[in-house]
Amino acid sequence: MYVAVKGGERAIEAAHALQEHKRRGDGRLPELSIEQITQQLHLAVDRVMTEGGIADRELAALALKQASGDNVEAIFLLRAYRTTLQRLAVSEPVDTASMRLERRISAVYKDIPGGQMLGPTYDYTHRLLDFHPAGQRRNAAAENRRTAAGSHTARF
Repeated sequence: MYVAVKGGERAIEAAHALQEHKRRGDGRLPELSIEQITQQLHLAVDRVMTEGGIADRELAALALKQASGDNVEAIFLLRAYRTTLQRLAVSEPVDTASMRLERRISAVYKDIPGGQMLGPTYDYTHRLLDFHPAGQRRNAAAENRRTAAGSHTARF
């Protein structure tokens, strides 16, 4: 049930100011840049772009920043923005034979033409915090990329 709030525009403006103050946090610390968000929170940015329906990393990062990192709110913001845009084009079918994939999985079929490719995922991690400094970790991802380089997508 929704109950009307008294205070009108002044109350709304005050609520916005409080939220902005809370979002910004300690003013003595440097504010997060859009570039930092796109580079360091790439999974969150990807999710906001996908669910928000706009393939623009900077807009997705801006939405995440404005939403204080709340993915659901950021997705809502991006969807609302998308409704203000004109349709630019109609998509055409794409020849996927030479497409470079990062991930291809099927929940429906065990064996798909060309096989499944797990790609970067947290699906099989132990979901435990890693307290080792980043410089001490073995870069398995780079090794896997070298192994997968040159392989093409099966056409089906």
